[in-house]
Amino acid sequence: MNIFELLKEDIQTIFKKDPAVRSWPEVLLCYPGLHAIWGHRISHYLWKHKFFFLARLFSHIVRFFTGIEIHPGATIGRRFFIDHGMGIVIGETAEIGDDVLLYKGVVLGGTSLEKKKRHPTLGNNIVVGSNAIVLGAITIGDNAVIAAASVVTHSVPANATAVGIPARVSIGYTQSEICNLEHSKLPDPIADAMKYILSEQRKLEERIKKLEK
Repeated sequence: MNIFELLKEDIQTIFKKDPAVRSWPEVLLCYPGLHAIWGHRISHYLWKHKFFFLARLFSHIVRFFTGIEIHPGATIGRRFFIDHGMGIVIGETAEIGDDVLLYKGVVLGGTSLEKKKRHPTLGNNIVVGSNAIVLGAITIGDNAVIAAASVVTHSVPANATAVGIPARVSIGYTQSEICNLEHSKLPDPIADAMKYILSEQRKLEERIKKLEK
């Protein structure tokens, strides 16, 4: 894929994933997420060719204009979409697959001071909700969802949902709900556990009543 096809694909991704978009000029001029990923492609190219200072300087300029901080060392796949991206931070050794969607305030951060892999690896077709924090050299599997405001410090398997602080993993959403971004329908593992406990408690109470009779 040449550079022009890649740029066109980036624009088409926004039309597919954002119902608010109206026109190509709007996308080109009013979508900081698009500007951030285009800027990252340039800074990442400089980084790979060992122009480290220029790469950091260019990424810093892009951050100033977009409010989105992507380290030039991060690796990002195709059809990556940042929606309302203010405050997003993506660390140096982060790796992001294809068809990933990030909302505002997401942090893909590191947990080590050593010069090694210390940021998350995200698979394909992943949604990360607003203000979610994913920390460390962990892996988020394909088709996973990180709920808004969650803090994830352990790997999440494919087709799973991580919810809460610290995040707990649950499996049980439908793919159509994820495609439609129906975050209110994401499973809550804590609530599910409480429901199970209350259900068992009611069964025990009924058995005790029968024994008393």
